[in-house]
Amino acid sequence: MYRRSLLLVALFAAPVVAQPQQSDPTKLTLDRIFASDDFKGEDVPSVKWLEGGAHTTLQPSKTQKGASDLVRVDSTGKSEVLVAAEKLVPPGAKEPIAVHGYELSKDLDLVLIFTNSVKVWRQNTRGDYWVFRRSTNTLTKLGGDAKPSTLMFAKVSPDGTRVGYVRENNLFVEPIAGGPATQVTADGSEQIINGTFDWVYEEEFFCRDGWRWSPDGKQIAYWQLDTRGVKTFTLVDNTSGTYQALKTFAYPKTGERNSACRVGVVAATGGTTKWIDVPGDTRTDFYIPRMAWAGNSNELVLQRVNRLQNAVDVMLADVTSGRTRTALTERDGAWVDVHDDAVEWVEKGAAFTWVSERDGWRHLYLATRDGTAVRRVTFGAFDVIRVAHVNEKSGHVYYLAAPDNPTQHYLYRATLNGTGTPTRLTPADQPGWHDYDVSPDGAFAVHTYSSFGRPPRVELVALPEHKVVRTFATNDALRATVAKLAQTPVEFFQADAGDGVKLDGWLMKPANFDPTKKYPLVFHVYGEPAGQLVVDRWGGRQHLWHLMLTQQGYAVACVDNRGTPAPRGRDWRKSVYRKIGVVASADQAAAARDLLKQRPYLDANRVGVWGWSGGGSMTLNLLFRHPELYRTGMSVAPVPDMRLYDTIYQERYMGLPQDNSEDYARGSPITHAAGLKGNLLVVHGTGDDNVHYQGAEKLANKLIELNKPFTLMAYPNRSHSINEGKNTSRHLYSLLTRYLNDNLPAGPK
Repeated sequence: MYRRSLLLVALFAAPVVAQPQQSDPTKLTLDRIFASDDFKGEDVPSVKWLEGGAHTTLQPSKTQKGASDLVRVDSTGKSEVLVAAEKLVPPGAKEPIAVHGYELSKDLDLVLIFTNSVKVWRQNTRGDYWVFRRSTNTLTKLGGDAKPSTLMFAKVSPDGTRVGYVRENNLFVEPIAGGPATQVTADGSEQIINGTFDWVYEEEFFCRDGWRWSPDGKQIAYWQLDTRGVKTFTLVDNTSGTYQALKTFAYPKTGERNSACRVGVVAATGGTTKWIDVPGDTRTDFYIPRMAWAGNSNELVLQRVNRLQNAVDVMLADVTSGRTRTALTERDGAWVDVHDDAVEWVEKGAAFTWVSERDGWRHLYLATRDGTAVRRVTFGAFDVIRVAHVNEKSGHVYYLAAPDNPTQHYLYRATLNGTGTPTRLTPADQPGWHDYDVSPDGAFAVHTYSSFGRPPRVELVALPEHKVVRTFATNDALRATVAKLAQTPVEFFQADAGDGVKLDGWLMKPANFDPTKKYPLVFHVYGEPAGQLVVDRWGGRQHLWHLMLTQQGYAVACVDNRGTPAPRGRDWRKSVYRKIGVVASADQAAAARDLLKQRPYLDANRVGVWGWSGGGSMTLNLLFRHPELYRTGMSVAPVPDMRLYDTIYQERYMGLPQDNSEDYARGSPITHAAGLKGNLLVVHGTGDDNVHYQGAEKLANKLIELNKPFTLMAYPNRSHSINEGKNTSRHLYSLLTRYLNDNLPAGPK
């Protein structure tokens, strides 16, 4: 979706090249932020849960430099090496394989190892797989004669005897004991995709792994997407060779045809696929974004979403006949979100969990399998942000919520029967942002805690007491380094947007703040339904860059307008339906005026704004619609015309352009380009597969036609994140800093 990965800010800075630390520890520079280890946090292990609070993780090998041992760690911290790195040296090789991911059998004897991985759009989901058996110390490569890095989503069968995987858009099952693989599907091609997804399903529904073992291991359920008939888009790479290289892929823009999508079930030994009868045409009318086995090997549970995405049907499918029936239907006047934590089977499979906004707030419900009843589990004027764990044995559900402050996250526990008062488990003396990875038995959790300007602590806690069992990372050194920086405390505030609407925001004042002076103000914006920026958590390198600006004499602020996914109720989030770009820009401008009115030390003649992706679009809208307020704007990877973006994201919030072309025009920045009076910098990667560089060129054409001066910086062959290649991030933020310095003079007046 067109929120850049930057919205999910990295917890720690990830420098490109280590440089000597600056002599003044109170000052920030671009080199310190982007090209040094000054702000590198502690490594945090990735945990895979076992029983009793134990887990497995990778730890640096003591004998093989740069390699990792696979280690089992119990709740007390006692560890044992399950697989030493030196055992992962293939025949004829000198170095152990690099472990990019792994899966363990239940008895911990079999280890499925993912290595040599490559990126597919957003994540490294294609690579090689090896099997290591601990009892025999044997290491075997899977895939036979497969080309390097062509296997995807390998999974061990429930009985531990086979591995299934996707290879070049076909499904295979290979015996672990040796022998040839069985090709389960045979029609896979560039356009027929089995077991994984096309671009738009991956980007907007977060669909990547497209197949599932049945619980008894006898069958495989999988998605098939057919991109034939979907219009394609071509990226031009002018930098990799003497001649340009073209990359063409199916990309359905608003109003266009989608891939045909269906779900089938096939025997793990091969044979004919039984296709599930899901009514409707997925090319034009419906999506199937979720599928799983329904707690047994006889039924699947599917979510069918209509093209407008304002209706979701939870359907149960008989895998023998292919017939479906609807167990639950969710409707909304705007849109219905597809939740990852929506369906979990309870009450011996007679009911399932469901998250809904049907009463105006996002709450947890239990729905019966036969479709006869839906009952509430959580109550109150607050949103359940995420269901962290359902513990049917104890009769409880753990969830994240922020009843009193939408900029924060805390863990709560409630009863599954909906009685009693929920209990906050996060300690009251830890204000800020908390996230939890709860163990399958609900007894432990990996707890990550940070706040604005304070790097995270990561620890193992016992639940429900929230007792710290041990600490994975304190980041004390990083916290000390950050604490030495010249800065003023952040201020969280509320701005008046009119009609009783209050918007949350934060303000970072200049480091050497003098209330009798006037300072330039730079807003950081996003404003789309896909991301919340006003949060009380550590912001990584982006926070440090904002802090550097305050040291130069800027005030930096951020406001979340209506429509952002803050936990402030359904009406807050969905008030922007068919008004993307309109309500948000009006809210942002009203908040800016109110903040200037509240704070006389902010200079109304020196107001700037910057944003990325949806924030880049917002920057354009603010400069074009409110030129009397915003004097300088830096728009990174924007969508100037919403008609150019993909079906799933844009139609979810705007409907179909065939039905409401005026709404699309009204919300798109390019429509209002004639209003530009200030300084505008547009930055875009020419290799952006998500928000295409095409939009930047169309905007440039319009501004040229209008005789409007602007600056355009194209980053050759970079994606939406504009971070590929040596020194790219450093160069980009240097450009932004220089443009601000040149066009919005820093310092007090």
